[in-house]
Amino acid sequence: MKTILFVLFILFMHHVSAAAQKTNPCYDAELAKKFGADDYGMKSYILVMLKTGGHKTTDKAFIDSCFTGHLQNIKRLVKEGKMIVAGPLSKNDKSYRGIFILDVPTTEEAEILLKTDPAIKEELLDAELYGWYGSAALPDYLEASDKVWKVGF
Repeated sequence: MKTILFVLFILFMHHVSAAAQKTNPCYDAELAKKFGADDYGMKSYILVMLKTGGHKTTDKAFIDSCFTGHLQNIKRLVKEGKMIVAGPLSKNDKSYRGIFILDVPTTEEAEILLKTDPAIKEELLDAELYGWYGSAALPDYLEASDKVWKVGF
């Protein structure tokens, strides 16, 4: 009896496993290739958590200049296809200020890009980097995002 139950269990698990791995009827191989998607429609990115940096200054002109450069740098990286997401975080107890999702393969490449940001370079912001696995189609939202803002920086 135990053998029959074991065989039935194995057959059931095989059926569940096979059912869970169906091919997507909407799959677009060309689009997947364009975005560098793996078989799951995903790819690796670098997630950057921006925190308040160690440079404590009250020089408003200096701060304004650095953050103007910060926003210009974000726009440049978006145009180059290296930055997928950027945005501020609400006030929190961890001093997190914002996030970036960079479309680069390594943290070393991300660190090189971050050195071009004046607010990070001047230590008004500090960056923590993490590997992140997300939808390969994430860059596709950028075209739409450029059409929904009314007032820009």
